[in-house]
Amino acid sequence: MPYYLLTMMVFSAVSFLVFGFSCFFSSFMVTEFDRYGLKNFRIPNGILQLMGGMGLIMGLKWPTLGLLSAAGLTLLMALGFLVRLKIKDGFVKSFPAFFYMILNLGIFLFLLQLKN
Repeated sequence: MPYYLLTMMVFSAVSFLVFGFSCFFSSFMVTEFDRYGLKNFRIPNGILQLMGGMGLIMGLKWPTLGLLSAAGLTLLMALGFLVRLKIKDGFVKSFPAFFYMILNLGIFLFLLQLKN
């Protein structure tokens, strides 16, 4: 596995493990999901983020799992980006979701290329 892909996967995985746990324990995340109008989705979102982060780590050994995890995180962040735009957060506040969407799309495409 190329070094750049390893770096991208580890960075994204660690980020999503932190984000996932924050959905369970951070009062800021409770406030944010209320503001999004999605308070019932905070815990499921955290679970998906934790699963995605763990899937990327396990994907270092089993690339198919990394491929699926990157695809899932890309979708999750695309939806997050759209929610941010819908509630008029603007691009600056929406940028982290956009960044992680592009990062995981890149991971997905690189893993797909390695698989073929």
